[in-house]
Amino acid sequence: MKRTMAALVCLSIILIPASRRGSAQTAQQGSAAATSRAVDINRASAEELAKLPGIGPKLAKEIVEYRAKHGPFRRVEDLLIIPGIGTKKWKALRPHVCVDCSSGK
Repeated sequence: MKRTMAALVCLSIILIPASRRGSAQTAQQGSAAATSRAVDINRASAEELAKLPGIGPKLAKEIVEYRAKHGPFRRVEDLLIIPGIGTKKWKALRPHVCVDCSSGK
């Protein structure tokens, strides 16, 4: 059974048209480019924050208000302080946000 599955996997890789393989590579490159442009949570407007996964206008406003009242975030993990951002949502956000993106953090 294991050999049959391995053979099927190998066969499917060989039989996938080159055009489909290229589109998969393009999609991977596109997603890598998207994650390389992280949003700086200390500089982003509410409109920019609202475009992040799981963040709508209301939560974006909460982030901006918290930042205005308490100062800049020191770590991305500090987003967990915001009511409405739990561990699951934070894990989804993590690849898309940064603190002081220009310094490579």
